[in-house]
Amino acid sequence: MVAVTEETALSKLVRKGHAEQLARTKGLHTVGDLLDYAPRRYLQPGQLTDLSQLRPEEEVMVVAEVARSSSRPMRGRKGKLLTVVLSDGRGHELDLTFFSSYGHEQKLQPGARGFFAGTVGDYRHRLQLTHPDYELFSSGEDAAQLVEHYRTHQIPVYSATGKIYSFTIRRMVELALDSVDRVREPVPAHVREQRRLMTRAEALELVHRPRLDDQPWRGLARLKYDEALTLQTILAQRRHAAEAVPATPRLPRPGGLLAAFDERLPFELTAGQREIGKVLAEELGSDRPMNRLLQGEVGSGKTIVALRAMLAAIDAGGQAALLAPTEVLAAQHLRSITAMLGDLAEGGMLGGSDIGTKVALLTGSQSAAARKRSLLDAASGEAGIVVGTHALIQKHVQFADLALVVVDEQHRFGVEQRDALREKAARPPHVLVMTATPIPRTVAMTVFGDMETSTLRELPRGRSPITTHVVDAEKPGWVDRTWQRVAEEVAAGHQAYVVCPRIGDLEPGSPGAGDSTDEEASDWDVAPDEGAEARELTGVHVMAEQLRANPALAGCRIAVLHGRLDPETKDQTMRAFGAGEIDVLVATTVIEVGVDVPNASVMVVVDADRFGISQLHQLRGRVGRGSVPGLCLLMTQSPGPAALERLDAVAGTTDGFELARLDLTFRREGDVLGARQSGGGNSVRHLRLGRREDEQIIADAREDAFAIVAADPTLAEHPDLAAAVATRLDEEQAAFLERG
Repeated sequence: MVAVTEETALSKLVRKGHAEQLARTKGLHTVGDLLDYAPRRYLQPGQLTDLSQLRPEEEVMVVAEVARSSSRPMRGRKGKLLTVVLSDGRGHELDLTFFSSYGHEQKLQPGARGFFAGTVGDYRHRLQLTHPDYELFSSGEDAAQLVEHYRTHQIPVYSATGKIYSFTIRRMVELALDSVDRVREPVPAHVREQRRLMTRAEALELVHRPRLDDQPWRGLARLKYDEALTLQTILAQRRHAAEAVPATPRLPRPGGLLAAFDERLPFELTAGQREIGKVLAEELGSDRPMNRLLQGEVGSGKTIVALRAMLAAIDAGGQAALLAPTEVLAAQHLRSITAMLGDLAEGGMLGGSDIGTKVALLTGSQSAAARKRSLLDAASGEAGIVVGTHALIQKHVQFADLALVVVDEQHRFGVEQRDALREKAARPPHVLVMTATPIPRTVAMTVFGDMETSTLRELPRGRSPITTHVVDAEKPGWVDRTWQRVAEEVAAGHQAYVVCPRIGDLEPGSPGAGDSTDEEASDWDVAPDEGAEARELTGVHVMAEQLRANPALAGCRIAVLHGRLDPETKDQTMRAFGAGEIDVLVATTVIEVGVDVPNASVMVVVDADRFGISQLHQLRGRVGRGSVPGLCLLMTQSPGPAALERLDAVAGTTDGFELARLDLTFRREGDVLGARQSGGGNSVRHLRLGRREDEQIIADAREDAFAIVAADPTLAEHPDLAAAVATRLDEEQAAFLERG
């Protein structure tokens, strides 16, 4: 008989159909995957057979006998409704209801006995279990063994899938536990001893077959540590590979661009900006490649910090590339950088500074002539700063001496894209990635663990507070007051954003006609709540026409902006809005980040329930950037309870880090990791990144993993840990680690 290992395909151990369904719906492909699939809860058997003791909303496990069953066609839908009546032999009954009789009708015949588990409901004054898990006794001997087992053990309840029920999964897990030749032990013995961890074999027994007096959470804590250690080992190897090839130290010359820029600054840097600037200067001057994450609140001044680092790189004879996720943001960066530098950005031009440089823009939809100029400026070294979108990472883009790579809004890019830009340098460039989406420490350690992290928490002087309110769009009076409030801000000389979730239908022949969604829509959009009223979402063009027809906004200059407009139109629109020539800008989420118009004082987010917490926080950061207090109105219609909770959370605080932690409680961890991690990014299985109690597990695992990799980079002395890493990495991620 062939030995069963954790690498053995599930199809070799269980029925092929079951293996295929577990692979398709749960991502379980091997015996090890199945062993790692923890129950979602446990039932305490107690008194199993007394049906008279059951109460509605209880999770129960009963031993009972089928007294009778009946089925009938359902009204308005295909299939049969199966009703089964259980008896405990004492005159007490419990109904079972199946909305699909397939697979159950033949099994649940009168006289059949077994275990039945589920949540007790109450329908027409009769207690019932709807689609319960069950396991029937096949013989008297089996029944006695099964009853005895469940009198001494807690009952694991697994998340069922399709036609595979919890009892079936339990049997497969027990078969795997009894069949596997050796349980892999990825945690080195000295770490287990130091952390006082049980073995993985003990943890799996405790998780899957706990006795009545056991504490399964202790076993789950060990599985969480395993998962954290594997992730952190991947990050530690990535860090080690990145540092294996030295970088060129970039020491700025005295009296250069950076010194001239600092002398011209019309404001004082915050303490945080100065401190992080010193850290970046030290790392740029090292032969160890800088690999740093800079995060900060919306409007905390990350761009100034990054620009000063770019100027230091130019002073040292190199170039800097700034990668932005959208053309609107790239163009905004170009405008703001050139405005801040003044004649320092006009190197080689009439009237430009003698020590100046050029700032070039490179995007996918530029004219051929503009693109050619930017490519030449980058390749020749005339452009010290090259700002661009994904066009920057195309193969034909070359730099004379790329010293620093700055990636803005990191959550829009995969690690492999950052790596593609790094490969344009002769030696590893220094890397600075930025995000205005605050990242909880658990996520930072899990997703950006290969990077050092700096955080800007304080806002520059002059920033104004922002007040946020939720507006019920089903109350006409509230809606009218919303637009009156916008009109009041415009009458006071200020400007407004109105953000919609989609472009909508356009006039025939207009730019972008036929497109209904924004190519630059955010990764953070959310689906409607389950049970929420379905409705058509508002588009910018429809919204703009409604506002133009609104008497309260008569005379207001209204324009639209979205990602399907041609670059020239987008740029002209943003310039006009920045110059105060547009009063109300109706836009999609292309204005989510980087747009800086200090005169904008009010924002209305339409269909706000369709945006995530972090995205709403980002959007409202576009107002309150000047001396005038900001106002953000979140307009929503028939939101579900979860959406309303999200909106109330945003209205309740402007602390982006607290909102980021809340965001994790509303969103699956897999979504978080998938948006930031290289390749497909397997979602976390046991760790809950929004839980503070898991933070220490991740921190401990990070410390241990980096120590292990420092002593044994290839994990040659830790084959089980190496196997766990190999299992976790897909081919694309593994190729990235090999490249470093």
